[in-house]
Amino acid sequence: MALVSAAEMLTKAREGKYAVGAFNTNNLEWTKAILKGAQESNAPVMIQTSMGAAKYMGGYQMCVHMVEDLIESMNITVPVALHLDHGEYEDALKCIEIGYTSVMYDGSHHPFEKNIEEAKDVVAKAHAKGVSVECEVGSIGGEEDGIIGSGELADPAECKAMSDTGIDFLAAGIGNIHGSYPENWTGLSFETLAEIAAVTDGKPLVLHGGSGIPVEQVQKAISLGVSKINVNTECQEVFAAATRKYIEEGKDLEGKGFDPRKLLAPGTEAVVELVKQRIEWFGSKGKA
Repeated sequence: MALVSAAEMLTKAREGKYAVGAFNTNNLEWTKAILKGAQESNAPVMIQTSMGAAKYMGGYQMCVHMVEDLIESMNITVPVALHLDHGEYEDALKCIEIGYTSVMYDGSHHPFEKNIEEAKDVVAKAHAKGVSVECEVGSIGGEEDGIIGSGELADPAECKAMSDTGIDFLAAGIGNIHGSYPENWTGLSFETLAEIAAVTDGKPLVLHGGSGIPVEQVQKAISLGVSKINVNTECQEVFAAATRKYIEEGKDLEGKGFDPRKLLAPGTEAVVELVKQRIEWFGSKGKA
């Protein structure tokens, strides 16, 4: 199945009160794991690359070819969108041109007027090629590719203005953060989320920093309009833990256990299982 825009899958998710998992990939193994987990769950999925991860993997064109080729070789039949996560303006435009089917233009660190202006331009260029667009209002806490936010709550009026640019889905700060959540985290602001949902005309909303939020809060957010949930840190954590266990047990010293195909297998399988579990959490199992 060819890569698809995320617009339709997220509109269906919003209407059906479930969310599509958007999993960041960092290499070949992770991409295979995300696709396998989605296929086994019969769930639509978004594979995301941050700007830094795409550079690490050899560039945006490489990422497009890798995902497209794996979809074919793995006989993937569920809908898959390839999405740029937290893209700068020029990066978003480049990804639109070379084959990404969805992009996030993140201008949240700019003055609001510039964020809106550049969002409108990205939307026009993306929609001309059938590419879906996500934009952000109010920075998300934590750090993502060098972009640091304090996790403030987004202004619903600004969310409406951004929604009115024609974007397909909206990311807004509701107390969520990137990375691991600290012990003193106060939780998501469902009041803010409800206010944003009320003024954005049923537009799918995005929950960044989906790693570490309790399932009860995740599912309440979905009931209030969240239709896309980003997961990255938890995949990194389970991959590292499984790889560490393999080495600490000395399995890399048994026969050809040092072979990368064997060394990386436990971590890869851990990502598959996490993807499947999160798809269950989000209610998207069987929704392909």
